[in-house]
Amino acid sequence: MLRLTDLKLPLDHPADALAAAILKRLHIEAAALTGYTVAKRSYDARKRGAILLIYALDIETPLEAELLRRHADDPHVQPTPDASYRLVARAPANLPLRPLVIGTGPCGLFAGLLLAQMGFRPIVLERGKAVRERTADTWDLWRRRNLHPESNVQFGEGGAGTFSDGKLYSQIRDPQHLGRKVLTEFVKAGAPEEILYVSKPHIGTFRLVTMVENMRATIESLGGEIRFSQRVDDLAVETGADGMRHVRGVTLASGEQLRADHVVLAGGHSARDTFAMLHARGVYLEAKPFSVGFRIEHPQSIIDRARFGPQAGHPLLGAADYKLVHHCKGDHPGRGRSVYSFCMCPGGTVVAATSEPGRVVTNGMSQYSRNERNANAAIVVGIDPSDFTPFDSSGSPLAGIALQRALESHAYLLGGGDYSAPAQLLGDFLAGRASHEFGDVQPSYQPGVTLGSLESALPDYAIAAIREALPAFERQVRGYAMHDAILTGVETRTSSPVRIKRDDSLQSLNTRGLYPAGEGAGYAGGILSAAVDGIRIAEAVALDIVSFR
Repeated sequence: MLRLTDLKLPLDHPADALAAAILKRLHIEAAALTGYTVAKRSYDARKRGAILLIYALDIETPLEAELLRRHADDPHVQPTPDASYRLVARAPANLPLRPLVIGTGPCGLFAGLLLAQMGFRPIVLERGKAVRERTADTWDLWRRRNLHPESNVQFGEGGAGTFSDGKLYSQIRDPQHLGRKVLTEFVKAGAPEEILYVSKPHIGTFRLVTMVENMRATIESLGGEIRFSQRVDDLAVETGADGMRHVRGVTLASGEQLRADHVVLAGGHSARDTFAMLHARGVYLEAKPFSVGFRIEHPQSIIDRARFGPQAGHPLLGAADYKLVHHCKGDHPGRGRSVYSFCMCPGGTVVAATSEPGRVVTNGMSQYSRNERNANAAIVVGIDPSDFTPFDSSGSPLAGIALQRALESHAYLLGGGDYSAPAQLLGDFLAGRASHEFGDVQPSYQPGVTLGSLESALPDYAIAAIREALPAFERQVRGYAMHDAILTGVETRTSSPVRIKRDDSLQSLNTRGLYPAGEGAGYAGGILSAAVDGIRIAEAVALDIVSFR
């Protein structure tokens, strides 16, 4: 087939306009167009009064070779790329040791799925509960302030992405089209087929629950095993005859030991006890940059009007999103810092995302419909290991965790000590005064917020940087700096504070057979990129097992 890209049509074009545009663009007669499918659809909203749809199309025509010659210099007329996925290996008939996968977030699920599809019958270990039990435990915190430390937004089947907007797009380089494999498997598991072609696909929490269950059933049907409430507390490592450190298995919290020569570590960015255990076992870790900040909420209608103008509410556009960045230049402690929006959730809610008692953490979530009243996003400031020293001066690779815990514990106290979160109106935050009553924006965070001042919720440089950035964001999204917008603290789990370094074989830098993977290991940032990393890790494990034999 032939891939035609950058074909632009008005937002409300009639159904037959697409075929007519193809004929005109390729200069062919109708008889030469035997069919077409939409490979991607996005929009250009830079002119709010004249929003355009932008298509990439796969064209079926007997004139393919001739058209490619005729348009040889046109980058928008190319052969359709082969995005089909092919398994890289098959498990041997005799497999004495099954590979272990730790974690059932997107990375662990796809590592387990691919290993199962290749016949390796993986054992997948999850410290939390199955997704529906986990959902009930998560709601117990939101509704009744009861935290379940092993079953919450961070821990349990599906990972942290289950309670999010379910975004399925990424900026990673993907020359092998592994992202297409991810989306295809999601559709098989129950996702809407539109995720295969819309430019910013999303699913939402309720649909993710069913999809995760279906993927689990597929893994089990292929001989894999998924075990819940199985926290890994220790790693068996020995020095081999080659003088190298080799993983030999794991010990569970129950005391059970599982023998394995291949362990995929996809525990997520909040498995702080796992990071500590790995550090104690001599696995190479290093501190890495991440970001901290607040969640901000506006009426979704303000964001829609600012982005789409008179076309706001159009069904093909849906709820508007935004992506904002500001580089601070003012004479204050935040000078030189970058402030940016992160994990923007149109028509969503702010949720309690802690996994440890006595701490408050925020995150954002949307359903597929994205029809809640408020838009929310994290507004965060980049920090690096040099900022960790006031919280842990030892130089430990776990120093970023100490910073996170300090901020989360302080937020718990500012919120009143009952898992309420501290909050402040944007106008009061900019003016440096405490808030005492809400305006037009009602916060969505459950179990509730405590109004006051966020002045002490973050380090001085972060407060100063956010104060400079918010008025700058107003210049990009009209209404953004409205007085009544709500800031809720704190957002600390933006990415892993640790990187578990790996080599070109995707194994730990100093421990053979250990495969650090996904967001927790510092190699992904979101559902799609984590899932893609899970595929790459599964391929590496499979090839190593086959070559070893």
